[in-house]
Formats: sequence, C-alpha cells, structure tokens
Amino acid sequence: MGQFKPRNTERARSLRNAATPAERTLWKYLNRSRLGGHKFSRQMPIGPYFADFLCRAEKLVIEIDGFSHDGRQPSDRRRARELESQGYMVMRFTNDDVLDNIDGVVRSIETALAHPRPLPQAGGEKEAQHGSRPACGRR
Repeated sequence: MGQFKPRNTERARSLRNAATPAERTLWKYLNRSRLGGHKFSRQMPIGPYFADFLCRAEKLVIEIDGFSHDGRQPSDRRRARELESQGYMVMRFTNDDVLDNIDGVVRSIETALAHPRPLPQAGGEKEAQHGSRPACGRR
C-alpha cells in the first residue's frame, strides 16, 4: 500500500476563493460533469503544482493564463513538460480566450476529451505529439 501524502487543501481552497473571472466563467461549463459527463476539479494539486482544472479520468489539465503568467512562459513550459512526463495533457488558454470565446474554448476541450491520446512508447518517445495545446483560435 502506498504512503499517504497529505494534500495542501488550504492552498487549494485559497486559490479557489481567489479565482479569476475567466476561471469562474469556465468552471460554469466544467462543474457537475456538464462536459460530456467528465468530472473536473478546481485547483487540484499534482506534485508541487496546482492545476487550475483537472479531469483525473482523462489526465487532462486545463490552465488559464492571465497577467500573472506574463514573463513566465519558460516556467510554464517546464511545468507542462513535467506534467506531460507523468501522462497528463496540458491545455492552456488565456483569460481573453475564455472571456471572449468561451464556445471555442469549450469546443477545444470537448475535442481533446473525445480523442484519446496514444500512450508513450518505451524510452519516453511518443507515437504522436500531443504536448501543450495552444490557445484556441478566435473567429
């Protein structure tokens, strides 16, 4: 049996209470398994990181980047690579994506959930590149 690792629930609660307008908007579409029956959680710890939204069953992490991420792209890329090495797919959207194009964001997430990713091959090579998803395109 694995060793119990307590979660930093105080930090998670604090992050949920301080959610940005974009996070609150997207949560309306993700909570209560509204997106194709997939259960999402907010501000879930994964190792030393907190995922804005996490679908455990599909190992899908959704990050909403606001002004606090300006200048942090190298750190965000490193974090995404670490999560991907653990089998997670990371999708990133900006606050503007969510607030100005919520339908496009939701469609992008639905598409990712509908298309299972190939498992990593021996030696860490991947059959198909899935990596961090770019922000959805606006029309």
